Amino acid sequence: MLNRTVQTTLLLIWIALIGILIRRDILIPEVQTEEIMLLQQARQEHYFGVWFNDKRIGYVVERLLPNPEKKNGFIIDQQALINLRVLNTIQPVSMHLTGDLNNQMQLQSFSFNFSSAFYQMEASGKVTGNRVDFTRDTGQTIIKDRIVFDRPPLLPLNQRPWLLSQLPSPGDKGKVSFFDPLSLEPRAATIEYHGLDKQLIHGRVYTLHHYSERFSGMRTNFYLDDHGKIIKESSPAGFIFLAEPKFKATEISTAGDELLQAVAVPYSGSLPEKENTLVRYRLSLPDGVQFDLDGGGQQLNGNILTLRSEPFPQRATTLSTGQCNEPASLGATRYIQADHPLIRQTAKEVIGMVEDPAQQVRLLADFVHKTLEKRPVLGLPDALTSLQAKKGDCNEHAALFAALARSIGIPTEIATGVSLYRNKFYYHAWNEVCLNNSWHGLDTTINQIPAGLLHIRFGRGDLDQQLKIGSLLGKLSIEILSEE
Repeated sequence: MLNRTVQTTLLLIWIALIGILIRRDILIPEVQTEEIMLLQQARQEHYFGVWFNDKRIGYVVERLLPNPEKKNGFIIDQQALINLRVLNTIQPVSMHLTGDLNNQMQLQSFSFNFSSAFYQMEASGKVTGNRVDFTRDTGQTIIKDRIVFDRPPLLPLNQRPWLLSQLPSPGDKGKVSFFDPLSLEPRAATIEYHGLDKQLIHGRVYTLHHYSERFSGMRTNFYLDDHGKIIKESSPAGFIFLAEPKFKATEISTAGDELLQAVAVPYSGSLPEKENTLVRYRLSLPDGVQFDLDGGGQQLNGNILTLRSEPFPQRATTLSTGQCNEPASLGATRYIQADHPLIRQTAKEVIGMVEDPAQQVRLLADFVHKTLEKRPVLGLPDALTSLQAKKGDCNEHAALFAALARSIGIPTEIATGVSLYRNKFYYHAWNEVCLNNSWHGLDTTINQIPAGLLHIRFGRGDLDQQLKIGSLLGKLSIEILSEE
């Protein structure tokens, strides 16, 4: 059994992909009148089973109903219940989305609830023209923000008849954007039509229209019938989404296989000796996705990645100069609340009278490691909630440390990639700080300074960058090369 400090950043990917599969909130530009009519005619209740590795682990129900309070308006109601097995414990996840739509199916307001074993989140918002103003409440902190779109947001849901007319020929592609009520972020995607395809579903062969959607480097495949209804959808994380009758979809008998082990990355070659200061890897990567593999002790040459270990500074003499002078690594964001009074106060209390940045980093890292109970949290981490809830996996550790360090002026990034645990590489998040004009890694989940040579970074940044590693699922291979 994996211990509580195992790398669990991939949980973010599963949450994002579940959200994509559950909520088909794509904003199709210029939906035509006849397509709106098709959507209106599709008012009914739909059930979908959620499968993982050939086991039904949950269901989704979607209802589109007339709004009794508005002429020609609609109410969308989507609910989901999924049982996930994480570190050999079963964690129920529930989601509930309601939305008020006008007669053009444009979103007017919404409310969204997400609940898991160690995480609760409620969000609500109102649309004014092209702008969405929203509030997010985790029970620990409240965030208010807004998003501006190019056009009023739509929620076409699981009925997509317009795709059959807008992308009718194999090879046709279209760019779309969508609003995600879970992350409260706009997302950009590309949809491509691949033609008719035969799919075996529950012992029956269906001839369906095959489309794919690319989002942050990840690809999902979905299949429509001749009426534009999604019959099947699959994600690279192993989830399958199937249209089923109610009595089948709601028959959940298992939580499925262990999520983290299902996509752990095996490696070939021999592990380096502990005293080694250099390790070389041969990587096989997916095409068409850019990763942040160079810098911070990593050097990429073709498909060979070299990692060099440098001692973590005992003292730091410079901070915001040269490559450290990056506003993103110093600023506050929606989830890294470096400017919040509680974050600033906590950081100052932890460092006390210590003025040297290198020693401040060590004090903050030790504080985060000791403060957060090691728990796999299914949700989107933010620093303030993590500080108050005092539990989390690597995502919460990395977010909290980044906020604390930035609040006292230390350039800090969240690094995402893989690290070794028990003979496999697991997806993971840690931090990098810039001291003496150089980036240095540290892992507060396991209290390791500097982060070891068995940490391979693929990206730096907040949630949008972290989700990029989802494109590696099923496509990453790692070979550890000998010193010769």
